[in-house]
Amino acid sequence: MLNLPLTEKLHLQSPSQKIVWFVLALLVVLLDQATKYWANTVLVYAEPVTFLPYFNFTLLYNEGAAFSLLADAGGWQRIVFTGIALLVSIFLVFWILCLHPDKKVETMGLSLVLGGAIGNLWDRIYLGYVVDFIDWFYVTQSNECLPFFYSIFSTQSCHWPAFNIADSAILLGAVCLMIDMLMNGKKE
Repeated sequence: MLNLPLTEKLHLQSPSQKIVWFVLALLVVLLDQATKYWANTVLVYAEPVTFLPYFNFTLLYNEGAAFSLLADAGGWQRIVFTGIALLVSIFLVFWILCLHPDKKVETMGLSLVLGGAIGNLWDRIYLGYVVDFIDWFYVTQSNECLPFFYSIFSTQSCHWPAFNIADSAILLGAVCLMIDMLMNGKKE
């Protein structure tokens, strides 16, 4: 068995010491839910509304995971993805509570991921699917799109899978965590 020395004691801090980070997560959830409510009330399902060149608002419902993975699996995926999101959210709360106060970039990244996870978890629990509405695309002259884009040949456009504010927060949080890893890697 491998015994590694602990360089820093792990101790749980009170939530009041981390309140700003939990408020950030809450703001992500509120912004996410407000924009999804807007999308559900203003947009017509699967009908794009042009906002800017190469950027539409298109209301879509995702019953699967990222990139609609397992969307047609028959319903069991809702329970599995809900359970995973709930466990990850609980884990993130404890992780945030255990971090040293100086680890601001890491804590911000975890807070953004937590807010995004809860925003999408809320949809899965109450709607059975995640509301997506942000639609980025590009126009091509060929019938082939870059990887991870899907094509609509009638318009010769290649679309990134639709996403929402929660997904954006998760991505931004992951970028913060990578930056933190690179910064800490150089220190050590």
